[in-house]
Amino acid sequence: MCPLCHPQTSVSLNAWNRRRGFLLAAASAAAVAAALPASAQVDVGKSSQYRNLVPAESLEKAASQQYAQTLSEARAKSALAPDNNPQLVKLRTIAQRLIPYTPQWNGRVSKWNWEINLINSKQINAWCMPGGKIAFYTGILDQLKLTDDEIAMIMGHEMAHALREHARERVAKSQATGIGLSVLSQVLGLGQMGDVAAGLGTQLLTMKFSREDETEADLVGLEVAARGGFEPNASVVLWEKMAKASGGQGGPAFLSTHPSGPERIRQLQDNVPKVQGLYDKARRG
Repeated sequence: MCPLCHPQTSVSLNAWNRRRGFLLAAASAAAVAAALPASAQVDVGKSSQYRNLVPAESLEKAASQQYAQTLSEARAKSALAPDNNPQLVKLRTIAQRLIPYTPQWNGRVSKWNWEINLINSKQINAWCMPGGKIAFYTGILDQLKLTDDEIAMIMGHEMAHALREHARERVAKSQATGIGLSVLSQVLGLGQMGDVAAGLGTQLLTMKFSREDETEADLVGLEVAARGGFEPNASVVLWEKMAKASGGQGGPAFLSTHPSGPERIRQLQDNVPKVQGLYDKARRG
């Protein structure tokens, strides 16, 4: 994120200063976080080795290009929130508190340029692409009347998909099946899979993850948010809201890729006590 801007996007000096301030604040918080214990409190196991079949750099580059295109299209419709939009300021403030607690989940974070933007749309949706490219839609904030704690749970969840490289794993599994074992030696050279990753385009916006991926994202996001000082039980309240929202015709876009249900809520309830101490410590700060 540029810092927080695409290289081809021109911004005013004031906008640059605001975005630069976002990065400086996040870096300062990271220095504080470095002194805290890094051991995970939730158990999600190791990341799938399938992801190693796809070069992370290729996927992150494709995500950055698609993100820039999405922002450009929103800007053309006057739907991209300006830097001084109160809701966007809130989102970036929350992100500043979460980002310092992401490196323990993925060593590539040091190479990421996090971006957080807000798109004016009635869609109940939010996502984070590989490499830390985040977008929220005003619909999810307004229609669900989210508190800061609930926003942090969504943001932590979406960050976790990127941290656990779920998109990279999905691409690898689907392409490995189609390519076949006979050419895996070529694939391991990364050229062929790199081309696949680079051509994903809008698929990164609509990619559906497995139930296991969703559980991982719930729990990792819960811990990241708790370390950032956000109330863990908000995760349970959030998904209860999501369950109610799913009753409408068609259901929210967010729930088409993040289905709610009693089991999801139960797993979060079971894990809230595991991170409560992290939240309490963060609040004592």
